[in-house]
Order: sequence, then structure tokens, then C-alpha cells
Amino acid sequence: MRTIRITGKGQIKVKPDMTRLTITLEDTYREYSETLKHSSEATKQIKDLFLAFGFEKSRLKTLSFNVDTEYKNYSEHNTYKRIFVGYSYRQVLKIEFDSDNKLLGKILYALANSPLHPEFRISYTVKDPEAAKNRLLSKAMQDAKKKALVLSQAADVTLKDIQSIDYSFGELDLQINSVQNMLPSKASVPSIQDYDIEIEPDDIDVTDSVTVIWEIE
Repeated sequence: MRTIRITGKGQIKVKPDMTRLTITLEDTYREYSETLKHSSEATKQIKDLFLAFGFEKSRLKTLSFNVDTEYKNYSEHNTYKRIFVGYSYRQVLKIEFDSDNKLLGKILYALANSPLHPEFRISYTVKDPEAAKNRLLSKAMQDAKKKALVLSQAADVTLKDIQSIDYSFGELDLQINSVQNMLPSKASVPSIQDYDIEIEPDDIDVTDSVTVIWEIE
């Protein structure tokens, strides 16, 4: 049996409609138990902050959490030494919500005025990634079929039944980063109730491919 193997490529632009806020909490304390206590209290404060905006506490997800020993390096009499400082914790949390610049401005204002002063990153994604993947797969299949028809006509052969379709089903990167660490220092926070945020994220470009084998005669 003679066959022809074609790889079709699909490319689409997806308009992001979900805002993803990634928050990093970190600090250092002398005792291990004190570090765990303060990390737990900081997490509760962040959850309470979002609770005030109508989010359930379960909406805030922990992406990572770790505690490491912290040392300070110094030189004494031309001898390199280091002294134990304490235990440092670092926790990364994530929350997603329908894109709304007004709500985002209020949340950023609340974060700026919290005693925690967390680092953060704003990124954008899509609410229905499966719909985007299906569109992309359809485009890739159409491209494969178009190429197969062109090549079969040029080679004076006829396309028959599809023998196999190979698709990786890999994860698509449906995220675009926008802003990181834009919070002002506490001294410079204006006496208003929110920030006037005007962010229009660019469309997300995604590509994927599918390989199809047709029988020819």
C-alpha cells in the first residue's frame, strides 16, 4: 500500500479574558516555628484581602511553598565566615478572575496598602482553553488536507482513506505576561480607593501541528 504523510500546521490568535494574579510572600525569622507561624498568618491576611472582594478563600491556590536556612557571609581578619540568620519562607499563590480593570485596580490598591507588601505578577489567559485547542486542531487538520490535495494532484495520484492521525495532545501555553512588581512604596501610595488601571493585553498567538497519513493510488 502506498501512502503520503503530511504535517499540517494551525495558528490562531486568542483574546485573553481571564486575569491571573501571582503573589509571592517571603520573609525571614530566627526560629523555624516562628517562620511557619508568620507564613501562615501572611497567607490568612492575603485570603482575607480577597474575601473582602467577594472571592472564596478556596479561589487562592498555593503554587509552591518552601522554607530554607539563611546565612550571612562576612570577612573577619581575612578569613571568610558565615553566620546563621534564620529561616526564610517563600510562598507563591495564584488567583484567577474574569478580566476587569476596575476590580484589578482595587485589588492592587489593597495589596499596596497591606502590611505584607507582596511581590506580584499580572498575566492573562483564557477561560475556555479547550475551545481554543479545538479551533487550533481544526486549523491544523484543514492545512494538512489542503497540502495533501496539492501534492497528490501534482504527483497525479488519488487520495484514499486516512490511515492514521498523529497529534501530540501537548499543553498549549495560553498565557501572556503583562506587568510585574508595579506597586509603589507605601509612602507614595495616594489617598484614593483604587488605581486607575488601563491594561489591554495583546492577543495570544498559539500554534500546533498534526500529522496525517493517507493511502494513495
